[in-house]
Amino acid sequence: MIDVLVVDDDVRVAGINAAYVAKIAGFRVVAQAHTAAEALAVLESTAVDLVLLDHYLPDETGLQLVARLRQRGLHTDVIMVTAARDVATVRAAMRHGALQYLVKPFTFAGLRSKLEGYAALRRTFEVGGQAEQSEVDRIFGALGAANAGPAELPKGHSTATADRVRSVLRSAETPLSAQEVARRAGLSRQTAQRYLKLLERAGRVKLTLRYGETGRPEHRYDWV
Repeated sequence: MIDVLVVDDDVRVAGINAAYVAKIAGFRVVAQAHTAAEALAVLESTAVDLVLLDHYLPDETGLQLVARLRQRGLHTDVIMVTAARDVATVRAAMRHGALQYLVKPFTFAGLRSKLEGYAALRRTFEVGGQAEQSEVDRIFGALGAANAGPAELPKGHSTATADRVRSVLRSAETPLSAQEVARRAGLSRQTAQRYLKLLERAGRVKLTLRYGETGRPEHRYDWV
């Protein structure tokens, strides 16, 4: 599980964000904080993998908090979740090492895409070893590749259908064929195959070949 600290000065908003996180497989909220001081106290006493951090806090800004964390040797990952949309703040967030930046207001799908990208990045790092340029490119693109919102889908594709295919793959214990995905998602084989190719190009699905005794190899799809 990826342990998350939600930091927002608005108690109601923090609760909503925490509820969103709890709906995403592999993530759990270990605490909520509403000031920088509260967040720092949690991070000094609790193991946290990721902070969802608002910039506008009553005692100091989110980026000032990140700077203090780094000074104290706390290198917890940070995704900014804030209404601050000026370029100077976005640039400062990059310089302070924020992995992503989500502008309020946002949808559940928007937050989910960021967290799924983060989870993919962690899985890549856990493998370890040496990295070729292609692997480095994939690592640096992992956070952005998870987006599957309407703006990222080509014309003629449905977010709801993409979500159905994604749900089937994520719940499967072994790689599935296009026909198996189609049956479980209630789609035609052609539709399932079209979305599988789309997700594969986005880096969210891994394609493998299974060879039988005769005939062409079977394409199998696995959620990354």
